[in-house]
Amino acid sequence: MRMSVIGCGYLGAVHAAAMASLGHDVVGIDVDERKVADLAAGAAPFFEPGLDELLDAGLRSGRLRFASDAAAASGADVHFLAVGTPQSASGPAADLRYIDAAIDGLLPHLRPGAVVAGKSTVPVGTAARLARRIEQTGATLAWNPEFLREGWAVHDTLTPDRLVVGADDTPEGAAAVDLLRRVYAAAIDAGSPFLVTDLATAELVKGAANAFLATKISFINAMAEVAEAAGADVTLLAEALGHDSRIGRRYLGSGIGFGGGCLPKDIRAFAARAEELGRGEAVAFLHEVDAINLRRRDRAVRLVVDALDGLVSGRRIAVLGAAFKPFSDDVRDSPALEVAVRLRGLGADVVVTDPAAIENARARHPQLGYTSSRDEALRDADAVVVVTEWDEYRRELSPQHAGGLVRGRIVIDGRNCLDAAAWRAAGWTYRGMGRR
Repeated sequence: MRMSVIGCGYLGAVHAAAMASLGHDVVGIDVDERKVADLAAGAAPFFEPGLDELLDAGLRSGRLRFASDAAAASGADVHFLAVGTPQSASGPAADLRYIDAAIDGLLPHLRPGAVVAGKSTVPVGTAARLARRIEQTGATLAWNPEFLREGWAVHDTLTPDRLVVGADDTPEGAAAVDLLRRVYAAAIDAGSPFLVTDLATAELVKGAANAFLATKISFINAMAEVAEAAGADVTLLAEALGHDSRIGRRYLGSGIGFGGGCLPKDIRAFAARAEELGRGEAVAFLHEVDAINLRRRDRAVRLVVDALDGLVSGRRIAVLGAAFKPFSDDVRDSPALEVAVRLRGLGADVVVTDPAAIENARARHPQLGYTSSRDEALRDADAVVVVTEWDEYRRELSPQHAGGLVRGRIVIDGRNCLDAAAWRAAGWTYRGMGRR
């Protein structure tokens, strides 16, 4: 099937390459000519495991190409909208300028019978507004939200845990659903559920999923605050809670909280839209979810300060991690990087290391020290702070090896990912998040 993907960021580039791997004829379109050139050369402009290989295979097969001109979308059967919807500079609502611009560029190239499938995360009601414009060309809008996890985006695109398609209850809407069912035939045949909804529900699914996930993470971090005050251990608490099948263990890991380019801004936009609809009280708890999340960064910094007896200025601190999560180079709203910046603001000599995100971090915060070598970051450090749970830190770094490099054996485990007993037995002062 011929298709275009409008927007080639984290979502669009992965989607385009994955669709080509399934045998579709795909053109990825983006206004950023440098990004287009990188992708056309087989180099992803960001780190995502498995994507470079997928790009290379798609380009060599001839089924995948990239362009900066919207005219390249002409003749496609389906057009996927994958542009960003960042938080507005003036408030918590989503900034929809980019998706509106994408529609402006696409409209002249739509043919009657084509389907535009929205994948971007948008406030509920956006699809209905866009549908009216698209229908004037004889094309049809459907909404097909993404549920990708950075670091697992290739896997999640090819083997999704569910596929949601929203469409109007019309013959044209039914035809759009059937077309997308054919697009995703391989995943459906492999067992991925295919759920058909109206447009509004499809928009809400993504926002609601992120709101629930953020709430679960902030819940266990709130319990970490109580556990610290009570002298309890939040990791044991989470284990006990996780055995309840109604709760489950996933995403009950306490630490410095969530970040990235999606979850924080999506829950804020979700709450803002609910307020616009006159139902702000229904999601008022999301404001506290956000506040709990931001407090965890404060707590991590306080643990470092306390462990150093308040003497932070001039002390060398190794910060292990810059990306907001492992298997990613994304430093947007990264709790890890914010902790590093705050320690630098207190006068510490901060050295940050990360397997993938050094250059992105340096571009945002050039005032920090950086090294690609974990051991170089550890050398002569007065304290070590683990803020991104890469395997290089949580599995492959032994307390004995680290102890031979540092000046002071103080470790702050911002992700509760280390073996506390092993580090203490090796002579380290260990501090976790919500742990005794």
